[in-house]
Amino acid sequence: MEHAQLQRITDLGDPALDDYLRMTDVRLRSRVEVERGLFMAESYEVISRAVDAGMEPRSFLMSEKWKDKFAPLYEQFPEVPVYVGDGDLIEQFTGFHLHRGALASMQRPVLPEVAEVLRTARTVAVIEDIVDHTNVGALFRSAAALGVDAVLVTPQCADPLYRRSIRVSMGTVFQVPWTRLEAWPRDGVELLHEAGFDVLALALTDGAVALEHLDLGPDRKVAFVLGAEGHGLKPATLAAVDQHVVIPMAGGVDSLNVAAASAVVFWQRRAALIASGAPAG
Repeated sequence: MEHAQLQRITDLGDPALDDYLRMTDVRLRSRVEVERGLFMAESYEVISRAVDAGMEPRSFLMSEKWKDKFAPLYEQFPEVPVYVGDGDLIEQFTGFHLHRGALASMQRPVLPEVAEVLRTARTVAVIEDIVDHTNVGALFRSAAALGVDAVLVTPQCADPLYRRSIRVSMGTVFQVPWTRLEAWPRDGVELLHEAGFDVLALALTDGAVALEHLDLGPDRKVAFVLGAEGHGLKPATLAAVDQHVVIPMAGGVDSLNVAAASAVVFWQRRAALIASGAPAG
């Protein structure tokens, strides 16, 4: 006997499926998901991490062949509908092939206050105006893997809870405490200073300190500011922070992709903490 939660997709015009409509339109989806208070989780591992972090599903969408594999997830929420249909029909509706098995429409959590996120943190990443969802997701994955305690995103930064960001982060966006700053840079830097952080900007500027010469030991609370590739950090940000930091390059290369650069910097901080015997996340 089939599970009572399973609902066969027969009408693509059913309003119950609106959460999943036109998922390839990034600008539209970004606005709609925030307005509706939802986000999308994709794949067994990512949905599992979302559930483990206390996120609440609104519904599930999957092709016929995946319903048994995902049963341990959706059966935890017997009141939540599970929409099942032919893979081609789902692709026609969402705009892409659901090759990771399933999607879950999840209730978007209320973001915490900045002070709450910073309360017990000693290593923080600030993501300034990075609009590429892939880079945002990769940054979160590095932060989770390398012991960063919290992430702050600026007002113009891409949504960490957009489907692509979540997928690239492998669901680690649910593990690392984060929130969005209301204003940046001056007000945000002031908040970090009030919480006892030294604010360090990754920037190719004259006088920037080479990463290996930087004091990243346990006596220092640090916030690393990382910006978009190309134009880099805002001049106002560079003026407001405490120090500029550069990763020395070889081979005629002047910089790394921002996600790669973040991993290098986070590792250097972690290595300094480990060397001192301090907790490293």
